[in-house]
Amino acid sequence: MEQPTKSPTRKKFLFFGAAILSSLAFFKIFPKHKKQKKETVKMLTQDGRLVEIDKTFLASSKKKIDNKELQEWVKNK
Repeated sequence: MEQPTKSPTRKKFLFFGAAILSSLAFFKIFPKHKKQKKETVKMLTQDGRLVEIDKTFLASSKKKIDNKELQEWVKNK
């Protein structure tokens, strides 16, 4: 005699449905890639438009110039 194949029961169907929904909710709460807040600086272009530039693209020497250097720079321009 052949044994009848067991069809999925309602209990198993609900269990797997709940498992899938909970896994989707878990991935939605804990995304793989966290959004990084980019720090931007607002600057004017030569033609007068206001643009935002990411701080990582700005070169900074971390050295302040003194008044003499500034006056020489202004005279050269």
